[in-house]
Amino acid sequence: MKKILITGSNGLLGQKLAELLLPRQEVAVLATSRGENKMADRLPTLPFRSMDVTRPEEIEQVLSEFRPTHLIHTAAMTNVDQCESDHNGALLLNRDAVGYLVAACEKYNVHLLHVSTDFIFDGADGPYGEAAAGNPVNFYGKTKLQAEELVKQATCKWTILRTVLVYGVAHDYGRTNIVLWVRDSLRAGKVIKVVNDQFRTPTLAEDLAMGCWLAVEKEAEGIFHISGSEMMTPYEMALQVADFFALDKSLIDKADSSTFSQPARRPLRTGFDIRKAETLLGYRPHSFRQGIRIVAEQAE
Repeated sequence: MKKILITGSNGLLGQKLAELLLPRQEVAVLATSRGENKMADRLPTLPFRSMDVTRPEEIEQVLSEFRPTHLIHTAAMTNVDQCESDHNGALLLNRDAVGYLVAACEKYNVHLLHVSTDFIFDGADGPYGEAAAGNPVNFYGKTKLQAEELVKQATCKWTILRTVLVYGVAHDYGRTNIVLWVRDSLRAGKVIKVVNDQFRTPTLAEDLAMGCWLAVEKEAEGIFHISGSEMMTPYEMALQVADFFALDKSLIDKADSSTFSQPARRPLRTGFDIRKAETLLGYRPHSFRQGIRIVAEQAE
């Protein structure tokens, strides 16, 4: 039996992993996150332990007791602008915590699956394959690239799963996503500015969770790109959302990145070539339109 420990189980991906793995008979799962379990009402049978990944002693205690075969690490500071203003916090959660997890996984012979990001790339020539060299343009990307280097040096089994612009619906989760933001803004009659010079392959959270599970199931090691298959701009995404909900597209204004004053630079063209995951893992992402439908059904 595979014993899977999830970090960051209160986050978007963590919640989707818990929902995906809990019903599987061949899996024992332990959800961990800092603080209380936000899934207690929705998944009352989900085993949960409070664990702060920035505290090595807490990692040691939980791993020594649960003895997982696999650890899926989703916890991170993913607010790109917050990373720019809080370097120490970003380094602690995105880099140092990974070092603590690597050490614990080496000690207990655990297969570490680490979730990373397209923001390790500079966006000069996406879509990117797994072998492309990292060259981040913001501090978030720098911390995630440093974490990848720690994972690659691990003596335990390891897998790096990079992803792009994850969207979905989570329970008791403070952040919105592009689908609901566009829907709710247009329903309220608001004019919104959406960038049309950044390119991404947006990823449904359920697809990313499935990619993580496929990597566990197949004992896959190395680097895999897990994202949607369609390269598009946020402006094109917004138009699809408006079409799906039959809302007024004239409220959507094109804007280029230079008109946005954000603390962190964004890479212009990332997106992923996902053929390796499709071939070796059997990964099959939803289309963006299918993703909109799934989000709409969950958010009603």
